Amino acid sequence: MPSVTHEALVELFKNRPTLAAEMLQDALGQPVPAFTEARVVSSDLTEIQPSDRRADVIVVLLVGEQQRPAMAIVVEVQLGVDPEKPYSWPVYVTQTRARHRCPTRLLVVTIDAEIARWCARPIDTGHPGWTLTPLVLGPEGVPVVTDAAQATAAPEVVVLSAMAHGQGEAAEAIGVAFLAAAAGLDEERRAVYGDLVLSSLNAAARRTLEAMMKAGYEFQSEFARSYVAKGMEKGMAKGRQAGLLEGKAQAVLAVLEARGLEVPPEVRKRVLASTDLAELDRWIRRAASVGDARELLATTGS
Repeated sequence: MPSVTHEALVELFKNRPTLAAEMLQDALGQPVPAFTEARVVSSDLTEIQPSDRRADVIVVLLVGEQQRPAMAIVVEVQLGVDPEKPYSWPVYVTQTRARHRCPTRLLVVTIDAEIARWCARPIDTGHPGWTLTPLVLGPEGVPVVTDAAQATAAPEVVVLSAMAHGQGEAAEAIGVAFLAAAAGLDEERRAVYGDLVLSSLNAAARRTLEAMMKAGYEFQSEFARSYVAKGMEKGMAKGRQAGLLEGKAQAVLAVLEARGLEVPPEVRKRVLASTDLAELDRWIRRAASVGDARELLATTGS
C-alpha cells in the first residue's frame, strides 16, 4: 500500500499539472516544448494482457488550438528500492508514447538522496541502442523556496521544497514562505499542504511555524489543529479574549526562541503584559526578522 508521503507527492503533481514540466526544465535542465496547457490524463496503462500497470501521474503538454500533444511526462514517486521498477518503467514510457503519439519522458521523484542515485541507474532493456536512463528529481534538484512571492505563485513547489529541505538550515524560511502562500489556497489544499510542511520541518522551524499559526493562521486538518490546541489550551481556559492574548504573546516569544535569540526578562515581561492584539501581531511579524530581541520593543516605540 502506498505511504502517506508517496500519495502526498503524487497529489502535488496532480494539483499542479505544470509542475512536472517545470521540474524537468528548471531543476533538471531538460528541454520542454512550448505548450498552452498541461493536462493530467489517465495513468491506467493496463492492456488486454492480465497485468495491472498504473503510473503515479501522467501529464500531457498540449499545443495549439487543436490541443495536439507535444510531450507526455510519466511521473513516478519512488521512496524505496523496488526491483520491479526497471521492468515496469520502460513499459510506462512506451505505452504512454503509443497512446498519446508524442515524445515521452520518465520523471522519477524522490526526497531521499540515496534512493535518487538508485533510481538514476540506466536500465538496459536488452534491445541494441535502447537504454532508458530515468530523469530523477532528488532533494538536490528541488529548489529551496524562501521567497513569499515565489511560494504564492507556485504553492506546490514550496511544499516540495519543505519535504526535500525541511531538515536543513533553510527550513524556517521555507516554512514562513509557505504561510504566505497558504492564504491563497482553498480549504482542502491549505489543510493537506499545511500538514505536509509541518511534518517535514525540523523541530526549531516547526516551533516557529506553530507560533505563527497560533497568532491567527488557521489550518483545517486535525493534524495541524492539534499543534495549535496544545499551545492555546491553557490560555483559552481563561476566556476567549484572554486566551487569544496569551496565545499571541507566547507566539512572539516562541518565534524569537526558535530563531535562537535570547529573550531578556524585561522583553518577556513586556510581551506577556500586552493587552493590545494589534501590537502583538506587529511583534510576531517583527520577531521573524529582528537581530536582537530588544529591537522588538524599539520598533513600536514602547
